[in-house]
Amino acid sequence: MTGSSRGIGSSIAAGLAGAGATVVLNGLDGGRLERARSAFAAEFGADRAHGYAFDVTEAAAVDAAVDRIEAEVGPIVILVNNAGVQHREPMLDVAVEDWQRVLTTNLTSAFLVGRAAARRMIPRGAGKIINICSVQTELARPTIAAYTAAKGGLRNLTRAMTAEWAGAGLQINGIAPGYIHTEMTQPLVDDPDFNDWILGRTPAARWGTAGDLLGPAVFLASSASDYVNGQVIFVDGGMTAVV
Repeated sequence: MTGSSRGIGSSIAAGLAGAGATVVLNGLDGGRLERARSAFAAEFGADRAHGYAFDVTEAAAVDAAVDRIEAEVGPIVILVNNAGVQHREPMLDVAVEDWQRVLTTNLTSAFLVGRAAARRMIPRGAGKIINICSVQTELARPTIAAYTAAKGGLRNLTRAMTAEWAGAGLQINGIAPGYIHTEMTQPLVDDPDFNDWILGRTPAARWGTAGDLLGPAVFLASSASDYVNGQVIFVDGGMTAVV
């Protein structure tokens, strides 16, 4: 699972581990990744918790890491593409370098890691790929144009993967979280104006929690979803269903 040393990625990985999966965590910060792996090992067992630090935006690094994982841990049965970054700035002012960094991290990485995993899954005739999208897959807000473009692209990348790989026995779907209360979003929760906007804009009248994402993740990772393909499940308290 890419981008899984903290936040939503770590929570989804824990949910999959709780359902019986052996998890391979990924991140760029080796120290943070090892701390996460150690915590997983303590809870689920050392043989079910692994960590591989590599850059998901570098094709050669991705291919080498996938080879190592398959050789050292075993066949990749489930891939969760979660790596992502945000950049907040009015579109008129965004530097091309920042635009490209957001698209590369949020969209191109899913293509690179998804393709590397699919090359191993297709000969085996089975595999699950889950791309972590966003309400910005469907909606837009000022100052996050690159993120919105990347997450919209990720939905259609999910469909493109389905078009090419579903016939080989793979299921490729997405989960689109709404506004989730995490350590990283705590400043937004603490902002009275923004918090009131979220509560008023969301029919469920609350922030989501990382736990709200676990059921959909386990469903899409399991045989229960064997005829579900190319779909994005919005876990957003109804935000994208209303005006």
